[in-house]
Amino acid sequence: MSNSKRETFSGRQAFIMAAIGSAVGLGNIWRFPYTTYENGGGAFIIPYIVALLTAGIPLLFLDYAIGHRHRGGAPLSYRRFNRHFETFGWWQVMVNVIIGLYYAVVLGWAATYTYFSFSKAWGEKPVDFFVGNFLQMGDIAQGVSFEFVGMVVGPLIAVWVVALAVLALGVQKGIAKSSSILMPLLVVMFLSLVFYSLTLDGAAKGLNALFTPDWDKLSDPSVWIAAYGQIFFSLSICFGIMVTYASYLKKDSDLTGTGLVVGFANSSFEVLAGIGVFSALGFMATTQGVEVSEVAKGGIGLAFFAFPTIINEITPLGEVLGVLFFGSLTFAALTSFISVIEVIISAVQDKLRVRRSKVTFIVGLPMMFVSVVLFGTTTGLPVLDVFDKFVNYFGIVAVAFVSLMVIVANEKLGLLGDHINETSSFKVGFFWRLCIVVTTGILAFMLFSEGAKVFTEGYEGYPSWFVNIFGWGMAGSLVVVAFLLSRLKWKSEVLAEHKGE
Repeated sequence: MSNSKRETFSGRQAFIMAAIGSAVGLGNIWRFPYTTYENGGGAFIIPYIVALLTAGIPLLFLDYAIGHRHRGGAPLSYRRFNRHFETFGWWQVMVNVIIGLYYAVVLGWAATYTYFSFSKAWGEKPVDFFVGNFLQMGDIAQGVSFEFVGMVVGPLIAVWVVALAVLALGVQKGIAKSSSILMPLLVVMFLSLVFYSLTLDGAAKGLNALFTPDWDKLSDPSVWIAAYGQIFFSLSICFGIMVTYASYLKKDSDLTGTGLVVGFANSSFEVLAGIGVFSALGFMATTQGVEVSEVAKGGIGLAFFAFPTIINEITPLGEVLGVLFFGSLTFAALTSFISVIEVIISAVQDKLRVRRSKVTFIVGLPMMFVSVVLFGTTTGLPVLDVFDKFVNYFGIVAVAFVSLMVIVANEKLGLLGDHINETSSFKVGFFWRLCIVVTTGILAFMLFSEGAKVFTEGYEGYPSWFVNIFGWGMAGSLVVVAFLLSRLKWKSEVLAEHKGE
């Protein structure tokens, strides 16, 4: 397999669908609405847009430039960029390994709850059902227990099989084709969810709670950091996905025009999610005779506690809302999950130079096994919680900060900017480079402030041994493994191919 035969997307539309599919995931639906609500409501839109324009889109352009210029997965692209940068690429790959392990189980939960929605299988007490009956969660204080949970293991294996089947088909026939089907379906389902939510009693109450601006919040630095964090985690930037996808673009692709479409499409979906989710939460608050603040949740609490409660209270047709909500979660998570695993497959394929179908199973089967052992058991939820926190802040933010700092320090931004401008409709210059420098500083603040907080206070009351193993230990091992992988020799023709282009 030579680099000249590297797979490509058939065109700009195929890439855009795949890139939006990667960016639009669980964070858009269950993280953005609550983050907005907690950080000033309507006023939060100002720092959010500033963060999108000064960090999200500039970093998206940067990822595109690295992947498109160097025509490889994350490790190979960074290696071709500068031989000392290869560790950053493997660090990003290892981040995706951890995310892939736990993202699959949440995808499995969402798919299962889509099925449960038809009969409201969670009963009258959705919280008790999720923790006790569905997850059968054990007590971490009593130690780690790896007893398999049937309702979790089956769907978990199923989503791995589906994703690996798509990935084995390749970039155009697998990733692009699946995105071209799933993304329109997601849009139709989610628009239906939003319109349905808006017809519920109390929808206006929920929207008022979400969008009423608290202007005083804008003077709070933590609100601005929250905006940058939301953009950063939402757009799939700085952890190898967009580098990998951009490497499949044709040589004359419009990088910035495409990046602007992806960036604004992702943010539009987030605002839609806010409207749909808080309309439903407004209904829940009205039905229970309480304020929205008492029912507003984010993350797992929103999806598996609040929404089943809302669905129970809607008569008739509560099941329809359930299928629309959990179906949307499933489709959004599946396209994101596929992009995460693709980063690993692309990197290993570059290194081993063997067929994609073979690499897909070399990567996928061991990951599926570890995913089932860690997350198909009674200890799954606590491990997921700690993994998610630490891989986001001390994985994604850490590798982004270090790699950007080194790129800036080595005066490589000009080189990447020139490449962007060769084929792009929207040119970048001094302001783009300034945004990258400023964002590097913001990432440093996010990394060290969160690190100091977790180091001194612990995390969510988990035992220190548990956080040290699955949190700090996991995050530290990513760097060690990345460094060791970067020491492995490339085949000489792999590096020579690019020089000869």
